Formats: sequence, C-alpha cells, structure tokens
Amino acid sequence: MLRRRALAACTATVAVGALALAGLTGTASADPAPASSAPVAGAEQLSPGLLKAMQRDLGLTADRARARIGAESRAAAVAGGLRHSLGAGFAGARVSGDSAELTVATTDAADTARIAEAGARAVVVGHSLAELTSAKAALDRVALHRAPKDIPVWYVDVRTNRVVVEAGRGAAADTFLAAAGVSRELVTVGQAAGAPRTFTDLRGGDAYYMNGTGRCSIGFPVKRGTQGGFVSAGHCGTPGVSTSGYNQQAQGSFQGSTFPGRDYSWVAANTGWTPRPLVNGYGNGDVTVTGSTEALEGSSVCRSGSTTGWHCGTVQQRNSSVTYQEGTVSGVTRTNVCAEPGDSGGSFISGSQAQGVTSGGTGNCSQGGTTYFQPVNPALQAYGLTLVTSGTPTDPTDPTDPPTNPGGSWAAGTVYAAGDVVTYGSVSYRCLQGHQAQPGWTPVNVPALWQAL
Repeated sequence: MLRRRALAACTATVAVGALALAGLTGTASADPAPASSAPVAGAEQLSPGLLKAMQRDLGLTADRARARIGAESRAAAVAGGLRHSLGAGFAGARVSGDSAELTVATTDAADTARIAEAGARAVVVGHSLAELTSAKAALDRVALHRAPKDIPVWYVDVRTNRVVVEAGRGAAADTFLAAAGVSRELVTVGQAAGAPRTFTDLRGGDAYYMNGTGRCSIGFPVKRGTQGGFVSAGHCGTPGVSTSGYNQQAQGSFQGSTFPGRDYSWVAANTGWTPRPLVNGYGNGDVTVTGSTEALEGSSVCRSGSTTGWHCGTVQQRNSSVTYQEGTVSGVTRTNVCAEPGDSGGSFISGSQAQGVTSGGTGNCSQGGTTYFQPVNPALQAYGLTLVTSGTPTDPTDPTDPPTNPGGSWAAGTVYAAGDVVTYGSVSYRCLQGHQAQPGWTPVNVPALWQAL
C-alpha cells in the first residue's frame, strides 16, 4: 500500500503580480498632474489570452482592450497621488466605462478643485474611506472568531459610500453589527443572492487527506447522477471518513470502499469541488481523459501521484493477485512504474485512456520498483459511477450518434468488459476491449472496441 500515514507540514506560496506604473516611484506629489494620454509602457505586450478574454467578455476589440487597460492604469496613478494628497478626507476612487473616467470622493468640499485639476470628477460624501474601512475591520474581527450565520458577504462600497452587508435575514445583520459595535448609519443591509463557495477542481493525481491522519491521491473524477466525486484506492479510507483537498479545505467523504479483495473506493465531493477530465502531469502539462479503454500488456502507461509526481513505464501483467499485510487483492495490474507512500489512489493512464488507481508495490522512485494498479472499470461498475471525460472520442469517425436512436441494449455510461455482447439497432456486437462507453462511441462508430456478429 502506498498511503502516506504521516502528514507533512506544507506551506502554500502565492505569487502576486504587481503592475508597475511609470512615474509612481517614491512618494506621490501633493499636486498630482492631470492624467496623460500617453500609452502605458508594455501595453503592446499584453497577453494574447488576456486580450481574447476581454474581447469575449467585455465586447472589446483588441485595440480597445489595450486602450482601456492603458486608461485604467493612468487613472490608478492619478488616484494614488490624490489619496496621498487629500489625506484623511479621501473617500475612495473608481473608474467607469472603456475610457476609465476617474471619480474621486472626498469628505471635504475644499478638495474638489484639486481633484478636478488632476483630471478627475469630484464627489463630496459623508464618510471617509478610513472610517468605512475601520467599520469593516471590526466586522472582520468578529467573523474571525466565529463565522456569522446568514451573512455570506460584506464589503466597503466606495460608490455608495457605505459598508454593505448582504444577509439572508435582517435580524442576522443586526446581530452581526451589534457584536462588532458598528453603527447602522455606516451600513446598507442587502439581501444575499446566495451562499458563496470556493471553486476548486478535482483532478487526478492531486493530494487529498483523510480525517487529518494520512494522505492519498485522487484517481479519476467521476459522477453518480449529479453528484461529483472521484475514485481512489480502497485502503485509503472507509465509508464515512471525511476528506480535505490538497489545499486542506473540506472536500467530501468516502461513500464506498473495498479492501482487501479489491482495492477501490469512491469519494463524494461537496459543491465547492468541480470534477474535471484531467490528470495532473506535474510539470508535464495536465493530461485530458477521454475514456477508459484497457491498454494491452506491453503498452506504455504513466502514473500521477502526490508524492512522486509523474512516472511512466509499461503494463506487464493484468489480472494479478498480490498479498499485502492486510490481505490479498486480486484483479490488479502489474507495472514497472515506480511509486511511494502517498501516491496511493493516484491515476494510471495510457494515452488519454484511464487505466486504474495506484494500489501498492515494492521499491521506490530512486531505485525503481514494481507497482500494481486497481483497474478503474470495475470500480466504476461497482459503485454505478460515470467517468468524467472530455467527451472527445479517440476514433476519428463521426463522434455523434445518428439523429434517430436505432434502439438496442448499448448505452453510454455503461462499463463493458471484453466479451460482452450488446445490440445496436438490429445488429449484435461483441466488446473487444474493456471500457466505459462514452457518447458517440457507438458500436457502429468504434470498430476498435466492438465487433459485429
């Protein structure tokens, strides 16, 4: 078994990018100059991907996107200078439109001339940014000790010159404000649109943790109906054991587990985790999963795991049996791919085809070794799961079913073993290679998987 039994402390490093603006070194002057129409340095070298996304989502041409970014950067430079020169009266700044028209708020009407001279529109308001920020900080301190119930979001809104608290119930907002000692005069209470959640991907080969007592690796993201999750090794956990993700955030719990005898399990994930048809290539690029057709003995196969990353070798023997300390596991596949503790449950993939989840073995990735994987199709079949794939068939023929379903017993999502016989239309077909049927992989379309009888 290759489950990591001891947790290692880890530190997540977040890289933060900063936009350096020409002329913003040192302290801002008391009288900032009006915004220049000169282009921002580096605007022509903007990422093509960023420009494409702006064209798609903001309806801009590439030239207009570059101009907008330049205008926003110049506005930020002016706002930075005004924030310094206005001091305690500064109440926030914002831009609007493609031209990034700058509006600067102040609590002192005497500042409006200075703001106008800098090329911005002045607005006089009742509360300084410092006052609003202080009120929000008081709310943050309360939430740090105990997350407020029915209060999913709060923030400083410089446009309305208020702290906005979104609440599921008005009474909950009153309790929150009272606990923080924040005046209702500073706050607008709004109706919460819903409970926010994190957006994190489930990806083969990534780490997950079990009840804080060990680490394994995700095999392949799956679904059962609308419920998302993943398959992994059975020895990693038993039903009811909770899991947290690579980022130590709550993830889900084991719904089914078999070990020994076989070595597979499935974990249902909460709505903060989205199953993706990907395997972590650990520096080699993510690999897209398109199906689960079994590779022949001698085929190349690669493994992804959270301890040793990405390693490859060949399939040696299928339908092997191996005895661990806990008992015998049958039906596993023997490979010459190395693995180490913590890699358990991780993905074995051949090309774009899911093969199985890491079970155990001998040796290590310094000297080499033998590793066994539990084939994925029996796990899918055992728990009624559907492998999450890109939906792209590997066969070059038309990937779509005929407009009219011809009928028969073949069905997408079903796991078929070599030798299984199905009907499609009026013809019977025998399965040539074990796989989970994907949309478009009909017997008539994929002769590599089906033989007409």
